[in-house]
Amino acid sequence: MPRRTPRTTLDRLRTPRRFPKFLKAASICVLIAGLLSPLSQAAAADTSTTAAANDYCGGQCSDILPPGENGNATLAQILLNQAFGTQPDHAEDQLAPYGNLPSGASTLTDAKINTFFNDASFGVASDQVASTTKPRTDVTIVRDKKTGVPHITGTTRYGTEYGAGYAAAQDRLWLMDVFRHVGRGQLTTFAGGAASNQGLEQEFWRNAPYTEADLQAQIDNAIAGNGERGQQALADANAYLDGINAYIDASDGGRYFPGEYVLTGHKDSVTNAGTIDHFKLTDLVALASVIGALFGSGGGGEVNNALSLLAAQSKYGVTEGTKIWESFRERNDPEAVLTVHNGESFPYAAKPDSPQGEALPDAGSVTQEQLVYDRTGSAATSTATSASATAATTSLTSAKRGMSNALVVSGKHTAGGHPIAVFGPQTGYFAPQLLMLQEIQGPGISARGASFAGLSMYVELGRGQDYSWSATTSGQDIIDTYAVELCQDDYHYLYHGTCTAMDKVEQTNSWKPTVADGTAAGSYRMQVYRTKYGPVEYRATIGGKKVAYTTLRSSFLHEADSIIGFQMLNDPDYVKNPATFQSAVQHINYTFNWFYADSSHTAYYNSGDNPVRATGVDAEFPVWARSAYEWKNWNPTTNTADYTAASAHPNSIDQDYYISWNNKQAKGYTTASWGDGSVHRGNLLEDRVKKLVAAGGVTRSSLVKAMADAALADLRAEDVLPDLLKVVNSSTVTDSTAAAAVSKLSAWVTAGAKRTETSSGSHTYADADAIRILDAWWPLLVKAEFEPGLGSDLYTAFGNNLPIDESPSAAHGPTGSHAGSSFQYGWWSYVDKDIRAVLGESVQGGLSQKYCGGGSLSACRDTLISTLKEAAGKTASDVYPGDDQCSAGDQWCADSIVQRTLGGIKHGKISWQNRPTYQQVVEYTSHR
Repeated sequence: MPRRTPRTTLDRLRTPRRFPKFLKAASICVLIAGLLSPLSQAAAADTSTTAAANDYCGGQCSDILPPGENGNATLAQILLNQAFGTQPDHAEDQLAPYGNLPSGASTLTDAKINTFFNDASFGVASDQVASTTKPRTDVTIVRDKKTGVPHITGTTRYGTEYGAGYAAAQDRLWLMDVFRHVGRGQLTTFAGGAASNQGLEQEFWRNAPYTEADLQAQIDNAIAGNGERGQQALADANAYLDGINAYIDASDGGRYFPGEYVLTGHKDSVTNAGTIDHFKLTDLVALASVIGALFGSGGGGEVNNALSLLAAQSKYGVTEGTKIWESFRERNDPEAVLTVHNGESFPYAAKPDSPQGEALPDAGSVTQEQLVYDRTGSAATSTATSASATAATTSLTSAKRGMSNALVVSGKHTAGGHPIAVFGPQTGYFAPQLLMLQEIQGPGISARGASFAGLSMYVELGRGQDYSWSATTSGQDIIDTYAVELCQDDYHYLYHGTCTAMDKVEQTNSWKPTVADGTAAGSYRMQVYRTKYGPVEYRATIGGKKVAYTTLRSSFLHEADSIIGFQMLNDPDYVKNPATFQSAVQHINYTFNWFYADSSHTAYYNSGDNPVRATGVDAEFPVWARSAYEWKNWNPTTNTADYTAASAHPNSIDQDYYISWNNKQAKGYTTASWGDGSVHRGNLLEDRVKKLVAAGGVTRSSLVKAMADAALADLRAEDVLPDLLKVVNSSTVTDSTAAAAVSKLSAWVTAGAKRTETSSGSHTYADADAIRILDAWWPLLVKAEFEPGLGSDLYTAFGNNLPIDESPSAAHGPTGSHAGSSFQYGWWSYVDKDIRAVLGESVQGGLSQKYCGGGSLSACRDTLISTLKEAAGKTASDVYPGDDQCSAGDQWCADSIVQRTLGGIKHGKISWQNRPTYQQVVEYTSHR
């Protein structure tokens, strides 16, 4: 089996044959001495690459993906990193440029863009070739000196995809292995029983409890239904797997495989005993199920919606309670920022005039379906059970962590006359990163960009020869909740009148301590009951009779289908213009907003298999599992149905500009998550881009500046705080504590309401007191403003639908805290509308009543001042209590971005910014 050409001298090091203890000073010193011995460098390519003839970007395509391309590390490299902070080559060389943009944006010019981004041109200049690998005679992998990105060139289709698999394993083998186990609900058995590992596998397995047969069926169905492209996808995937497995064999034999395999007990450091399992086709589907669930499956939350509606009706009566519920739901708020802003409407999931089939639970009867059984050892600790509770909440909410943003401007408004795009996905921050960069050139493939590790047979987000594309999570509702009527016992249900047994799917995991994870031994069994209407998520009663609530997702059993759309995006003979781009992404069933730019045109399309619901069904609430309320032409065996036509999805070509930050797509298009109201983080982009377009002459650097400026903005301070201060200042503030706080907050607003350092690297915020005060004040003022009017039960229920706050220091779903992405979900629109109403200002789509001070300006002012005084009295340690990364009271650290370790290499923190993880800056100068 061919062996790779090592990228660095460290890559030549085999797994040490003697390694009795994890970090022993003497052994480390000996190891360092060996590492410093001179070794020959990897040979540079003798087949240099010059400026590519198929590149139409004219040197104006750039990208960035922190921390670095190299996500594999030998055991020796891990030990060096743990002991001394030494980094393997290209493990974090993109982290500093990425982290430095906030401080460098103010003086940014087009000429300086690649100070903070990589040159994303095709090919590698001859003097920039670091190494060449030829794992087969029909493919070459060239890595550049600056970032180590693989540039894969094949002379055959098989060789091209083989090279893509080989390069993926070179850069992300351990991570790929981790996530194929996450997708199967087997992470703890593979990587250790840490509470975070338990929570992660539970979160994803609850939503996709697939058997091996299910995974294989996805492959068979995707191939069978897509003709020649389906057969090509299968051939590509098999070649890709062959490349991965070739690298596994080579690195195992050469003992330069990732060191995590030793630290987790899969390989022996002395004898090299143990195996690294080869990858197979079903592993790719398991990986895809994780990515789809994390970023591309909008919907759910119908049971929580029902509970808050019942709470509203209990307090106010059915008519008024429903009115109040609808005002907070903001299904189609007229003040919401839109991606398609030309007035065109795309009705979807609207409130029916006469709802049919609603299956609301009896008050107090809902219980969440138990997932974990038979806990032993460390699985039975309070930490473990808490992780399970958090995982369940995250997996069942409609408030999916969407992230990602896009700024696209038509050439009519740019200085060069060509469209400009600054866009990318916010996928969290990990070490190694979930995404990897690559360039792939071969028969029928020509692209550079980012792909999820283990799914990189095609570029998923990036550029072709004369076009670029990207995506943001859209969140439209492709998940419905059904109430199945039980019969015989709790594990049988009525399907079209027949008592039918539920299918029980189980997964038993156990673990023991390893060097990497010292969690004590433990085990548990995960159990999910599946029905034709999807997995059981809750139990309840309706009218005193037992029911089970199930969730049916249109992409359930269909995660593999989207491979065809990605194949098309990489095919230069397919994507040639906005129309063919839109056609390609229509084959992707994940719920995404897709954006496109070439030298003359821009385009947008919202993807996803949107089911056609039965007349009268309200997608917001559970409905009875009866044929009358099923999706149109739904086939439970294949989980297929009729889907809304492509023209019914929000779409556009050559609008003056597009912005997206997981905001509402278009008029009439209801998303599953709450919070698409008058204040949304999309407004941070809208305000800035609209101003640029109005002035004209937009450049790449000015659009990057707009993105970077929004990335530092505190949404609450920019769009809500000024009105709060209007109320407070409606008469003279006489209390000295409140007056001092108002002065600081006002000065911060005047300065721009940003969370920025006093100077680059100071680790201290300018306006630190104002930021601390607002962080402390927001939850206090929201509660004092709304709970008296709503009552504690309804206030809590609405809080389950939409979190109160999402400041930078808060936790962020599956990625945890220190995740960068902020201000996606919160009550900013409610506060904004209510405060403006109390001030007597015009409000479109307002709340059904005034809440602050019962609608009295003076009483509202008293409420705000009293809570402001309380907030001002809280110390930094109160507001930022500290965690495993930061000491209490360290404000900068509490906000900071941490590359969460998924392997053995650690990286330093960077200052907070609310920005895509992988990001492109593009302006094409010509077209084929």
